Amino acid sequence: MSTVLSRLAPAAGSNKKEKRFGRGIGSGLGKTCGKGSKGQKARHGGDFGHLFFQGGQTPIQRRLPKRGFRVPFPVVTVTINVAELERFDAGATVDEKALRDSRLVQGRDVRIKVLGEGKLEKKLVVSAHAFSATAREKIEKAGGKVVVLSPPGAATEKPAE
Repeated sequence: MSTVLSRLAPAAGSNKKEKRFGRGIGSGLGKTCGKGSKGQKARHGGDFGHLFFQGGQTPIQRRLPKRGFRVPFPVVTVTINVAELERFDAGATVDEKALRDSRLVQGRDVRIKVLGEGKLEKKLVVSAHAFSATAREKIEKAGGKVVVLSPPGAATEKPAE
């Protein structure tokens, strides 16, 4: 066992000697340390080669004015057309759980809005946070019922007038 351990060595070329700058002419990297002579690159520490450096002038992202505002907690609205509600059986209750099971709604704390694009032939009870006027009209014309939910996060439901 000890004979194997005594013969262990790193693979050829895996250990490379460290470059030692400024250690005399014989090292190959003495005096100017491989930076050449004079100029910004010879004198500076090397913090100017990054992507947005523009030769020392104020970079463009600092010259241009800031615009707009990012809402930290946006309310995401998922829209569903009445044509997409045709996949449910007649007389079914289409609520948030049913919409998530059918992969029409994804994401957490999203607001669901039903829009009036397409036809609806089935009688459904549809629960959502908002309805367009045409969607409400088409659902009620098919014999269904519209239930307006409270905004995401609140727990109570209120029936439509």
